Amino acid sequence: MEKHKTHLTSAEMAGLWGEYMKSSATSCVLPYLLRNLEDKAIRSAVEKGLHLATENLSFLSALFKEEKFPIPVGFNEEDVNIDAPRLFSDIFILYYLKYLTIAQMTASTLAIGLSTRSDIVNFHEKVLMNAVQLQETVKHVLLEKGIYIRPPYIPKPDEVEFVTNQRFLGTVMGQQRPLTTIEIAHLFVNIETSIVGKEMMLAFAQVAENKKVRQYLIRGKNTANKHLKLLSTIILKDDLSAPMPWDASVTDSKTAPFSDKLMMFLVTAISAAAIAKYGTAMGASPRKDIGVKYALLLAEVTLYTEDGANLMIDHGWLEEPPQAPGRVDKG
Repeated sequence: MEKHKTHLTSAEMAGLWGEYMKSSATSCVLPYLLRNLEDKAIRSAVEKGLHLATENLSFLSALFKEEKFPIPVGFNEEDVNIDAPRLFSDIFILYYLKYLTIAQMTASTLAIGLSTRSDIVNFHEKVLMNAVQLQETVKHVLLEKGIYIRPPYIPKPDEVEFVTNQRFLGTVMGQQRPLTTIEIAHLFVNIETSIVGKEMMLAFAQVAENKKVRQYLIRGKNTANKHLKLLSTIILKDDLSAPMPWDASVTDSKTAPFSDKLMMFLVTAISAAAIAKYGTAMGASPRKDIGVKYALLLAEVTLYTEDGANLMIDHGWLEEPPQAPGRVDKG
């Protein structure tokens, strides 16, 4: 047990700052979604998510004050128009919540591994457990409604086998071996992320006030749609089922429920998640053709995210994470 609290490490600052920004955005997004929700079971799950985000903000604000760490600006009631007409369907909201819980589990796991102070580790462990429980709630609702999309089924292997030929690694073009379960899993989760991103950017492009933001979101929607088709094609070539977009996820409302600043934050966040998932998938996919495709998609979404950051900088919307002190070059 620690006998005294040490200063926050750079990794601990990163995890806490990032968690504050995510919880701040979530605490603005979910009240609006709740305002228009009709399904009681989905409403209960979203209410739970909002409660957890508010709880996180309360803990982090108190911790930052104690540590004399500047509390991030994040987002507030000025970034949401809670009375805006419905923009998303109930089903999309449920799948968006599923995406949020998966992103939270990933971020919390990394933060736990990089944190040293027991109070910080305990906080991230609690956030992780809450995300796991909320994920289970979301999954239960999806299953109850018969709208849960399962990854493809394949036959169980008859025996253990070892790779005996370089053909297992495939070629950049031409005939390829069947997909492994690991490759299928990564393709599936990346397709789901592309669907959520596409629907989100379609909706935001419809309501954004700034012309450059609208153009950026339309570009993102088209990019996500292209990625979705390419990844789905890989799965379909093996006669496996791929997740499909949900019908009527976005209404025809033209009234923005969120500020352009908040919408840009949400889009760059899901783009950053796509970068991380593509990188992980590329490392887990031995087939050369799949690796090359992921590399191309990774480069495209990285450039898109950079352009988004530049757009946010131009409008003064990009809040700066804590940085190391600048060093004067004495050479």
